[in-house]
Amino acid sequence: MSDAAKEHKDTSQVLSEALAKARKDALRGGLPGMIAMACQVLSLMWLRTAVNYQYRHGGTSMIQALKTLYKEGGIRRLYSGVSVALVQAPLSRFGDTAANAGMLSLVENLDGLKDLPVQVKTVFASVGAGSFRIMLMPVDAVKTSLQVDGKKGLGILANKIKTGGPLVLFRGALAASTATFVGHYPWFATYNYLDEKLAKPETLPQKLMRAAFMGWCSSFVSDCCSNSIRVVKTVRQTSAETMSYPQVVKHVVATDGVIGLFGRGLTTKLVTNGVQGIMFSVLWRLGQDYYKHMEDKKKN
Repeated sequence: MSDAAKEHKDTSQVLSEALAKARKDALRGGLPGMIAMACQVLSLMWLRTAVNYQYRHGGTSMIQALKTLYKEGGIRRLYSGVSVALVQAPLSRFGDTAANAGMLSLVENLDGLKDLPVQVKTVFASVGAGSFRIMLMPVDAVKTSLQVDGKKGLGILANKIKTGGPLVLFRGALAASTATFVGHYPWFATYNYLDEKLAKPETLPQKLMRAAFMGWCSSFVSDCCSNSIRVVKTVRQTSAETMSYPQVVKHVVATDGVIGLFGRGLTTKLVTNGVQGIMFSVLWRLGQDYYKHMEDKKKN
């Protein structure tokens, strides 16, 4: 066998092994992430509903939004779209965590990429997560309509589909994908950086405290970076009329000013995602450790 053929075979084998490991690590990170997100939906959906309501309508504080929503239908109104969210949110988080774990594993096993800084490696994962989120837009459209408009949401969405066709379900896809990237990258770049720099404790309580701290820091950075894009995405997705992105921005600025564009719902978002970040990181860490334990048990 010639040296060139041998080198090609070695390269193919290395790439094949790297991809196999990346798939395995993606499942190890994605499945626990999916389960952790389902737990979050059941416990914190009411806060997410308040965030989306503020994004759409503006001009309200977290307490005002919660009071308004509660008057519209009590706890059931705060959990409008929960059945859809239990499909959409875990799938979204599976894509986020699987992309992060899988892409990091892949680049770390390729000679040309393994020495890149962790912040650069995370870019690959964020692009994958943003692309995956576009596929979930129809489910997201149903969930967001129910959160913003309650029982009327499905009727409003159905009328928009009659008028504009099924592509209406993908309205806001560009903003959603961009928001996912802009939210995913700082979250996982912060998380991966802290995971690399912070000492790894031995005891379970210390491990969970470390995971909680990393989750809170990651959520804070992510929300500050992506909030304005999520405002634009929600308004465009739920408006009765078809609006371009520039029109949405003008509408929000005219209603609440530039501060509204960047700060609408941000306080609620920081509270919500701060709690969610802590909960998610702890549950995700426990899930990954359990998944690894079960794999090791099978080998033995």
